[in-house]
Amino acid sequence: MCSGPDCKRGGGHSAGREPRAGSPRPTGRNWSGPFRKTPGRLFGMAFIRLYQLTLSGFIGNSCRHVPTCSEYGYEAIARHGLWRGGWMTLFRVSRCGPGGTSGFDPVPERLAAGVAWAPWRLWRV
Repeated sequence: MCSGPDCKRGGGHSAGREPRAGSPRPTGRNWSGPFRKTPGRLFGMAFIRLYQLTLSGFIGNSCRHVPTCSEYGYEAIARHGLWRGGWMTLFRVSRCGPGGTSGFDPVPERLAAGVAWAPWRLWRV
């Protein structure tokens, strides 16, 4: 075990590797990057966190994507707000069902300008 001052064992990231410059340090299950703390975002994120702490354990690990649908929803609402992030989460959960997609599906960092009031355009961002 490494116990010296130059040991690169960090909490939460891969053995010996520091996160990229500008990327948030992974501290837990959900995204912890910077975002505007508006009431809608905080409400949506609290709702998803409440789901993660209560119902998620009963439903089980059945998500076919990485990150899971609840983690995706948390990050989408934090980054893009309750309206756009909520629609993105709804479409992601609908893709997760039988006959849907699977695999790595991250939240996009930026959205196109015309998708603010056209949620159908968020189907495949």
